[in-house]
Amino acid sequence: MRILTGIQPSGKLHWGNYFGAMKPIIDLQDKGETFVFVAQYHALTTVHDAAALRQSTLDVALDFLACGLDPAKACLFRQADVPELHELTWLLSVVTPMGLLERCHSYKDKLARGLAASHGLFAYPVLMAADILAYQSDLVPVGRDQKQHVEVTRDIAAKFNQAFGVDVFRMPEPLISETVAVIPGLDGQKMSKSYHNTIGLFEAPKEVKAKIMRIATDSTPLEEPKDPEACRVFALYKLFANAQEQEEMRQNYLRGGYGYGHAKKALFEIYQRTLAPFRERREHLASHLDEVEDILRAGGQKARAEARKTLEKARAAVGLD
Repeated sequence: MRILTGIQPSGKLHWGNYFGAMKPIIDLQDKGETFVFVAQYHALTTVHDAAALRQSTLDVALDFLACGLDPAKACLFRQADVPELHELTWLLSVVTPMGLLERCHSYKDKLARGLAASHGLFAYPVLMAADILAYQSDLVPVGRDQKQHVEVTRDIAAKFNQAFGVDVFRMPEPLISETVAVIPGLDGQKMSKSYHNTIGLFEAPKEVKAKIMRIATDSTPLEEPKDPEACRVFALYKLFANAQEQEEMRQNYLRGGYGYGHAKKALFEIYQRTLAPFRERREHLASHLDEVEDILRAGGQKARAEARKTLEKARAAVGLD
C-alpha cells in the first residue's frame, strides 16, 4: 500500500496542519510505503517571495522530521525536485473538463474571499491530481474540505484511462479521520492561515499561551456546569489528550466550579508536554541542516524515479514514447 500527502510551504505550520495532515501520515508510516512532499508549486498561487518560499520549504521539512517522520520509513521530498510533474499535469489537463474545475469548492471559496483568479488557482486540482497519480498512491490522508480534490483526481484518472484505453493510473482513496476532520481556530472557524486564526506548531510558548487565553468562550459563570462539546477549548484539548484525560476534563465541565480559564491553562500545559520532545528534536535538526538536505535530496531522487515510471506509461498511452 502506498500512502501520500503534501503540505504547502505558505507560512508557519499550525495545530490544524499537525492534526489534520502531519500526525495522520506519521501514524501511517509503519502501515505502507509513505511519500510526503513539500508542495512548493501549489504555494506559488499565493507566495510571491522567493526567500520566504525557500525558508518555509525548509521549515516544513524540519517540522515533519521533528514531529516524528522517519526518513528510513517515509520518503520526504520537495515537489520542485520532481519536474516530471509538469508534463504529467499537461497530459492530465487535456482530458479534464472545464466544468469539473469550475465546481471545485477551493477555487470558489478563494474567489469569494477576493483572491486573484489566476490560471494557477483554477488549474490547482490538475496539479494535485498529478501529485497523487505520479506515485500510484493508494491512500491520501486529507481533511474533509480536501476530499473533493481526491474525488476530482479519481475522475481525471478515469477519464485518462478511458480516453486512451490503458489503465495507466491507480485509483486513490481519500483517508479522513472523522475525529480530527476540522480543527477549530481561535474564532471557531476552521484553523487556517487564510483566516488568521491559527496557533503555530512551534510558536514561542509565551505567544501560544497568549493566543489560548484569547480563545472566545461563552459567558457561563464559573460555578455553573458547562457543555464541553460546545466549547472550542475542549475541542482543542481533545486533540492532545488521551481518553482518560478527556473524560476528566469532560467531568470538570459538567459538574461546575470549573472555569474556562482553568480549561485554557490545562490546554496550554498539555500542549507544552506534547511539544517538548518535538522542540528538542527540531533544534538539533536546525543545527544540522546538511543532514536535512541529504534526506530531502535522497527523497527527491526516489520520488522522481517513481514519477518517471508513471510518466513513461502515460507518454506511451498518448503516443509520445
